[in-house]
Amino acid sequence: MNQAATARAVFLDRDGVLNAEIGTYVWRPEDFVVLPGVPQALQRLHAAGYRLIVVTNQAGIAKGLYGPAEVQACHAQLQQACGGVIDALYYAPGHPSVSESLLRKPDSLMLEKALARFALDPARCWLVGDRARDLQAGARVGVRGILVGDAEPLPGALHLPDLPAAADYIIRQE
Repeated sequence: MNQAATARAVFLDRDGVLNAEIGTYVWRPEDFVVLPGVPQALQRLHAAGYRLIVVTNQAGIAKGLYGPAEVQACHAQLQQACGGVIDALYYAPGHPSVSESLLRKPDSLMLEKALARFALDPARCWLVGDRARDLQAGARVGVRGILVGDAEPLPGALHLPDLPAAADYIIRQE
């Protein structure tokens, strides 16, 4: 990948964007179902020169429901389903009822870490999420956002049906 291509990325929320939302915490690999079209959308974004970075809140860790090993098992399953094109996977283990964390969206520390690690230009990056807090985290660091799925309404936000539609939109913008 040339230097210009490494200056941009797509940040991806996990549950509801990459895998099916099940109404509770998704931490068992058998409950982790990659949504239709996600592997192909990620492949298209990767081929277009975008870094792919997952940023996900995992409050179930702070609540003692599961641990980092379960999150990593789900992420390994995601990588396998998507052909290993995801460059980094960040997760925030905290929950406001248990501990404070700047990692947890709508705060932006996960994004800040990736921006620094990969020397990304925020103006050339996107964040695809299914909640207002996802886009709020991106906005804190100057990253444009796209809501997908049955997202909470957010005035002025671009809302598309799913990740494949978001990938098409992002690629058309370059």
